[in-house]
Amino acid sequence: MRGTTSGGADDSGGLPRLTILGGRHQLTVGGLTLAHDSFTIRYTITPPLPADADAPMILLVFEAEDDLGREYVDWGGAYGPGVDGTFTDGSVTGQPAVPSGVHTLRARITFLRGGEEFPYEFTLPVPLR
Repeated sequence: MRGTTSGGADDSGGLPRLTILGGRHQLTVGGLTLAHDSFTIRYTITPPLPADADAPMILLVFEAEDDLGREYVDWGGAYGPGVDGTFTDGSVTGQPAVPSGVHTLRARITFLRGGEEFPYEFTLPVPLR
């Protein structure tokens, strides 16, 4: 996994917060959940991503690598307006499952909008099992 982060990241106080999409939004990672065949990263974006039909569609591509060098691929995800409409609520799932002995995942999320790519990288601790 190679590339640079477009935007500032602040993960000094726990889970990452990144300034994204030209500085107009903030992505806050809400956590990492492990499953027997995959893992899921939850996130929010404030202010919410545009939801009207005239706004360019925003797609998300995900990839990750663990601290042992294993690579993980995008297995889908979803996002939509948060309960009160003040944020976008989303999740992205990676596969395969994270094996025992892994301590961190370096994730790369790339937003695709109007022919432009906006890549961001951050590191997450893997929960103890």
